[in-house]
Amino acid sequence: MAATVITVAQQKGGAGKTTLAAHLAVAFTAMKKSVAVVDIDPQQSLTAWYRLREERLGDAGAGVLASQIKGWRTKNEVDRLARDHDIVLIDSPPHMETEAKIAVRAAGLVVVPVQPSPMDVWATRPTLELAAAEKVPALIVLNRVPPRGNLAETMIAEVGRLGAQVARSRIGNRVVFAAALSEGRAVGEVQPRSKAAKEIAALAREILKAAG
Repeated sequence: MAATVITVAQQKGGAGKTTLAAHLAVAFTAMKKSVAVVDIDPQQSLTAWYRLREERLGDAGAGVLASQIKGWRTKNEVDRLARDHDIVLIDSPPHMETEAKIAVRAAGLVVVPVQPSPMDVWATRPTLELAAAEKVPALIVLNRVPPRGNLAETMIAEVGRLGAQVARSRIGNRVVFAAALSEGRAVGEVQPRSKAAKEIAALAREILKAAG
């Protein structure tokens, strides 16, 4: 099996990287894909969510497989998981250049969540430069986008000037994303007809198309 390997990366903390990774993992399973998530972030938030998910839903109900490892083992672990899964999703750490580089190098596509604020937009360049240096295509995802605001629209325009592809799908700033994770679930499971669930589903489809 030739798995699609996707790394969610953002060297600035607080961009919603792990939240996005968890929701995408479940969205991919809803598309009948077998999914493994690899958590190399020392905070282990994705692993904690997965353990809660297992506890609430059981092994069979969890739908994804999670692996928490050290960054230097990423390549071997991804290769192992790629033999049995359609998608391997890597949650990479912020502020750790070596581990982030390993995670990017292992991927076929890097998904870069960016909040529409000046600090977030400015801080995204190192992540894009890392992906470019490793010759891995990057897809910028506008995350936690407020419903309205002149500043947000200005920053969205700035994102378009960063030199990487920007996803058409945007993820709004919605409480339900965190609320779903607190139950070991994803938004598509707790509010399947909501706008939030539709945003994640659209992004999941767009990411798979971008990943080839």
